[in-house]
Amino acid sequence: VSCAVDKRIESEESGDEEGRKQAVRLVTELSQQSLRDEQNGENSAAETPVDMETISLDPEAEDVDLNHFRIGKIEGFEVLKKVKTLCLRQNLIKHIENLEQLQTLRELDLYDNQIRKIENLESLAELEILDISFNVLRHIEGLDRLTQLKKLFLVNNKISKIENLSNLQMLQMLELGSNRIRAIENIDTLTNLDSLFLGKNKITKLQNLDALTNLTVLSIQNNRLTKIEGLQSLVNLRELYLSHNGIEVIEGLENNNKLTMLDIASNRIKKIENISHLTELQEFWVSTGRSCSSK
Repeated sequence: VSCAVDKRIESEESGDEEGRKQAVRLVTELSQQSLRDEQNGENSAAETPVDMETISLDPEAEDVDLNHFRIGKIEGFEVLKKVKTLCLRQNLIKHIENLEQLQTLRELDLYDNQIRKIENLESLAELEILDISFNVLRHIEGLDRLTQLKKLFLVNNKISKIENLSNLQMLQMLELGSNRIRAIENIDTLTNLDSLFLGKNKITKLQNLDALTNLTVLSIQNNRLTKIEGLQSLVNLRELYLSHNGIEVIEGLENNNKLTMLDIASNRIKKIENISHLTELQEFWVSTGRSCSSK
């Protein structure tokens, strides 16, 4: 089957929300351009934080979008009495603070800032979506009270360990792509997880996934895997992305009969085998380069 354009996108945001992916690509391009401009000494004015008193906030607003406003500090938002969605993407924020009074908040977007620590979120007990991607986080912490959280995005940080997620039992989507994670661990309590994205890390083994029986999407592209294993309990898995690893043999998929997408392109596989039982398979990516195979 000819395949001129590979529409699969490396794990950098939620895999089933094309609009978010497009936003990721756009914001990433803008961020890279901003960095280049700064390095060239052409963007010093744009890096000066704005005075929040110059920004008018509607107390009745439910959706507040302050994307790329050069906000340096989270302050003055207590006037938002009905806010459900607060977007502070691509600003100059260094600390998560002064959000205690936003009891109605359901979605908080802090993508592409300068945040080093997850903190001061305890009062946002009803929060359902949290995005702190493209920051400088080193640890997963400060999330214990967010028991209603359904989607968590921590893409492109400096996180080296999966930890402190045990209380997030309502979590349906976890996106940890482009970090420094070496092992899949500490996710046993996330039994409602539907989608897990771990692309572009340093993971060497597929393990500790047995409890995730509701998982339908698993992406571990661009890691250091050498074997397909540990997937026996994932009987509801529909999409499996394992491209750009060091896998040599197609195996360990005996219980994954519901797979509709299997991506094992750019590995070390020499023989197509052990997939005849995957009768629901619609897309099968196995070759290197630009060509592809589809079933």
